[in-house]
Amino acid sequence: MGNFVFKLPDIGEGVVEGEIVQWHVSVGDSVAEDDPIVDVMTDKATVTIPSPVDGTVDSLSGEVGDMIAVGSTLLEINSKGSETDDSIENESEETEPEMGDVSDSEGVPSSAPTERYVPEEVPSPEIKIPKKEPVAPAPVRKSSTRILASPAVRKRARESDVSLSEVRGSGPAGRIRHADLDAYIAAGGTVSGAPPASYSTKRTDVSQVKVVGLRRKIAEQMTLSKSRIPHFSYFEEVDITELESLRGALNASRDDSQPKLTYLPFIMLALSKIMPEHPECNAHYNDDEGVVNRHGAVNLGIATQTERGLYVPVVKNVEAMDIWRAASEMQRVAGAARDGSASLDELSGSTFTITSLGREGGLGATPIINHPEVSILGVHKAREMPVVRNGQIVVRRIMNLSSAFDHRVVDGADGAALIQHLRRMLENPALIFM
Repeated sequence: MGNFVFKLPDIGEGVVEGEIVQWHVSVGDSVAEDDPIVDVMTDKATVTIPSPVDGTVDSLSGEVGDMIAVGSTLLEINSKGSETDDSIENESEETEPEMGDVSDSEGVPSSAPTERYVPEEVPSPEIKIPKKEPVAPAPVRKSSTRILASPAVRKRARESDVSLSEVRGSGPAGRIRHADLDAYIAAGGTVSGAPPASYSTKRTDVSQVKVVGLRRKIAEQMTLSKSRIPHFSYFEEVDITELESLRGALNASRDDSQPKLTYLPFIMLALSKIMPEHPECNAHYNDDEGVVNRHGAVNLGIATQTERGLYVPVVKNVEAMDIWRAASEMQRVAGAARDGSASLDELSGSTFTITSLGREGGLGATPIINHPEVSILGVHKAREMPVVRNGQIVVRRIMNLSSAFDHRVVDGADGAALIQHLRRMLENPALIFM
């Protein structure tokens, strides 16, 4: 038996420290060689570090969110078959970690490095509920009736050794809420229903969630963007009735190798067509040097929601694509972001960002610019609306667009001109292909 002192190895690329984003082991756990022990985030990537030996974890150095320098002790393992402490420690210094998901640490408004980080589940705190006078029991639901309850309520019920079949829910369709469970427990299991919602037991619990890893990177990027960029917003309605007809026709005639078209590929292609006339909007502003870099290439960042957070993969050189290739490439990079396989190159280099909330798009928003870019476009849910055309009320398909610009380098008239040009392209979709 030997005491194995495992230090944070040199991850490379000039990295001198990393943030602990997830421990895969705890004190007392048995580990085998190559088992993952910890995820460490650097400015370059998120790395999953494996155990170099078999043994039992004796101690951990640092908590989630702590910064640890290269060469500092990560953990100690009581290892079998080790000759000496010195020989084991030397081995640890030579051990190379397995690389995890590669991520980008800058340049996305609400994204951050790609990683395998899964937020640590915070247990629900105990709730002290005032003792109540018992009331007449309500009928117990039959075992054959489906019990409606959230996973959190079910977990609390299991931990409290309560059968949900004995609890009457006061939510929609008889859904059991936390208040229903509280009332049942407070009455010693004799009450199977909760008071009306207006008389539900007050809750005073507070859950603390440490801001680490991806969420910390997002917070830093949002602070940078809002503190350094004076935003101005611009909103517009677009009649996409004709675009919808074209989209339906193209989807009906596509072959099996072609992706199904959404509105975004049309918007991407329209932006690529009009950007040469609006170069001030397809740019980066280096505010430290006071230089605006206007890009000829139209590299569009597509904000993508994933289980690990919001990422912005990039479709590059859209100006050289047709509608099918733009759609395919958008789906490819978005899929890579969702499954964690996106490369650093696929998550960087955008010159303009599009963000869309899809079916939950609402009527408007104020998107935050992706620093150091100077423009961003928000796309909202399309809907049928009555509008006046030639003195007649007709039903048309309307989509709202939200946009934001860096007012230091983009004047209001220039930002409005870009959106109005885009509106004309989308309302007359044949122009996109001319």
